[in-house]
Amino acid sequence: MTGLPPLGTPLMEFEPLIDGVLRKRYKRFLADVELADGEIVTAHCANTGPMTGVLHPGGRVRLRYAPSPKRKLAWTWEQADVPGADGTPCWVGVNTGLPNRLIRAAIEAGCLQEHLGPISTIRPEVAYGENRRSRIDLLLTPTEDNPDQRPIYLEVKNTTWSSGTTALFPDTVTERGQKHLIELMGVLPEARGVLVPCLSRADMLDFAPGDEADPRYGQLFREARQAGVEVIPCCFAFEAAQIRWQGVRPVRA
Repeated sequence: MTGLPPLGTPLMEFEPLIDGVLRKRYKRFLADVELADGEIVTAHCANTGPMTGVLHPGGRVRLRYAPSPKRKLAWTWEQADVPGADGTPCWVGVNTGLPNRLIRAAIEAGCLQEHLGPISTIRPEVAYGENRRSRIDLLLTPTEDNPDQRPIYLEVKNTTWSSGTTALFPDTVTERGQKHLIELMGVLPEARGVLVPCLSRADMLDFAPGDEADPRYGQLFREARQAGVEVIPCCFAFEAAQIRWQGVRPVRA
């Protein structure tokens, strides 16, 4: 298939983030960061998990400054600088509120057309599953010329934990993630169930389930793939003012 965006294509551009040094993260949602002028600011941490491998007090971070009467905190922690798989610095996206928008941008740019076919509409947070008590991240409707006319239920997982060049998810026990795998299997075969690990660091070469952190998730992951759930790990490079497409990575499981 021709016309796909080349690797390195910017998918998101924004006002440059502000550098700082992480002093501490506490109460899950809060992080104290020292700015270049010595001021200590408290930033919102959208990532409530353990942030295994990317939480380094004393390390460099990047913040977004967006004061608003609707927000308690004007600062949001967006990126962390960590040693990459080859030992060189690598910026990692830590805001778990971002991957859904990033994957949507990748779909709209045609980055996943080879895997999904052409898409006509994208709807977020659509109710589905048992008693329709869950919400799928993105529900995709194929175009009329898409060879597979089934709707596509697509679940996104922010992925920052790694072992060497392998990205791993999850980094802790996640009953919610286990449930999502079961529900993706539940839409088959009338619809397509797709899991998209959002590899929020450019140094990853493949993806595998985080069996060490959650053996049950790893078991369900393999069952889901066997049942027909598709897994499309998408890799991105995070920079101070943009996020760039790095391509689809293979699954190792």
